[in-house]
Amino acid sequence: MNKKDYYEVLGLSKNATADEIKSAYRRLAKKYHPDISKEPDAEAKFKEVQEAYSVLSDETKRRQYDQFGHAAFDQTAGGGFGGFQGGFGGFDDIDLGDIFGSMFGSSFGFGSTRNTSNRKERGQDSLMKMKLSFEEAVFGCEKELNLDTMETCSECDGVGGFGEKVCEHCHGSGTITQEQHTILGSFLSKTSCPYCNGKGKTLERTCSKCKGRGKVKVNKDIVIKVPSGVDTGNRLRLQGKGDAGRNGGPNGDLYIEFEVKEHEFFVRDGDDIYLEVPLTITQAMLGCKKTIPTLTGNVVLTIPSGTNNNDKQRLKGKGINNSTNRHKGDMYVIMKVQIPNKLSRDQKMLVEELNRTNLEDETIRKFDRFVDRNEK
Repeated sequence: MNKKDYYEVLGLSKNATADEIKSAYRRLAKKYHPDISKEPDAEAKFKEVQEAYSVLSDETKRRQYDQFGHAAFDQTAGGGFGGFQGGFGGFDDIDLGDIFGSMFGSSFGFGSTRNTSNRKERGQDSLMKMKLSFEEAVFGCEKELNLDTMETCSECDGVGGFGEKVCEHCHGSGTITQEQHTILGSFLSKTSCPYCNGKGKTLERTCSKCKGRGKVKVNKDIVIKVPSGVDTGNRLRLQGKGDAGRNGGPNGDLYIEFEVKEHEFFVRDGDDIYLEVPLTITQAMLGCKKTIPTLTGNVVLTIPSGTNNNDKQRLKGKGINNSTNRHKGDMYVIMKVQIPNKLSRDQKMLVEELNRTNLEDETIRKFDRFVDRNEK
């Protein structure tokens, strides 16, 4: 019976790279392995895949095969397939433990199984939300926070129990070696020891306080120092205030995320503050001295005559003193000229009298000239 082309067996072209050959072999070896494949001819296909890879993964054999085909090996193999003399050849660069370990969930004796159960692990980080008033966020404050966290058990010092001794089943290695039989022969597999959960040690008595977990849930109050200038969405990191670590590992961190309530009059933009100041018509027309609030107290502001609606004045350094970025913002005062909805009889007479005077400025006159031109 004629053998299939090796490239066809692996589903590759003749110019396939070494990596492509290796990848194809891995995929097909998993697909056709007799122990897991449901196909009736899986064993035959598995052997075909092995045979093809043994030749194409070897540069010398591949050159011979590309030149002479299957005949290159019929002449030298003594009636058998040369690539399999003395066992399976051409597999030196393939980690069979990786292939078969993924099939059976263990390491098939091709490498060591490292025990990581005793490795120090950092505790989990925690996140909590904290609401602040506008003033608390601007000036900073101290806040008491109640939280639940996992701490190392004080009874057993995080061990989980008492009377620690070497596991008699794995002898402290954390793994158990078992023999597996497959079509390729017998293999030694290493699995995590079920008696000590891979730790290599057992306990004579479980801690009653933590139930063997080595951690206990604790509710406590801590005082948080909120820096000045925080804003909604900002986070404060408290190192080591998260959950306890494992096997003596460090604690995680606690993150506080702030939510700042809006102020009735002040509007915040970064570290700058905006304040709308209402003015009467006469204050805007004649100018005045106006007492206004700032973050640090009242100040007297000079309002120039002829002030228009939405005119803005800047008060340098009167914004937020941000301790996090060491920046001090400014304050901006926005003038809002108020038009009265109702006038008394005397007020109406005064306004009418004022209207008979010439109050037009150049802007009004320019607009009126445009209206006249537009009519023509």
